[in-house]
Amino acid sequence: MTDAKNFKVFAGNTNRELAKQVCDILGIPLGESKVTSFNDGEIQVEIHESVRGKDVYVIQSTCPPVNQSYMELFIILDALKRASAASITAVIPYYGYARQDRKVAPRAPITAKCMADLITTAGANRVVSVDLHAAQIQGFFNCPFDHLFGVPTLARAFKEAHGEGDEYVTVSPDAGGVERARAFSKRINSSLAIIDKRRTAPGEAKAMHLIGDVTGKTAVIVDDMIDTAGTLTQAVDSLLKNGAKQVFALATHAVFSGPAISRLIESPITKVFVTDTIPLSEAAKKCGKIQVISVAGVLGEAIRRIHDHDSVSSLFD
Repeated sequence: MTDAKNFKVFAGNTNRELAKQVCDILGIPLGESKVTSFNDGEIQVEIHESVRGKDVYVIQSTCPPVNQSYMELFIILDALKRASAASITAVIPYYGYARQDRKVAPRAPITAKCMADLITTAGANRVVSVDLHAAQIQGFFNCPFDHLFGVPTLARAFKEAHGEGDEYVTVSPDAGGVERARAFSKRINSSLAIIDKRRTAPGEAKAMHLIGDVTGKTAVIVDDMIDTAGTLTQAVDSLLKNGAKQVFALATHAVFSGPAISRLIESPITKVFVTDTIPLSEAAKKCGKIQVISVAGVLGEAIRRIHDHDSVSSLFD
């Protein structure tokens, strides 16, 4: 049994509700801290209880406002390091800047690596994240990294709500997401299809060609995130034109930036399942097509296993 006396969980401002749910699962109170800003915008962090000699976990998604979220995380980590915590684990349900994981033009930064360096320099001895946009980002860290997955949780929720079987076809919205879509299709015993997507500009994409048969089936699009929902809504139109009866979508990270919500409202998509790695905006909460599935159970169990030196990867066996 986990010894609650030897570890504490703290949270920044982005994921406090999720952090409270994780603490409820672990049977401990959320650590007492306060993260505010001075009048000039500088962030102030106060840790209101001793962490000396404790294993500490900080839950903070680096979601919009991304730079504010990262600065909160860095300063919390620094405060805990200077307060003599025995170990500090940064639990980052959504890893911002993950799409900038390689050079795509001359003299371009690799910002995902820059963030990794800043996280460890600030004080993290270990990092936990959910569904990185590019799995190789784990290698950007020179400390242990636990990569958790949203598909098992989403698949369980989808099966409970809508069942499984041949009437469904799982769809990857691009070639890069095939492995994720295959993992989902195995869990609901469906066939698999792929949309060949051609990106015309940053934030814009055009679905070009469908590989696989969706005729007369319910299509389930599986992706790691929904940002502006441009790719998603074009994929929905493409699937319906190719004979799909209806279309669902599942994504771990509900970024929902720019025109995303209005696009979902206008789209013929039936329902969108997302997790709570990113809190929904007020507009998203009012959209009747979005259903949130919590990953608090996965995060709580991962923290327990890390603290007890048990296997984290066996969570997904």
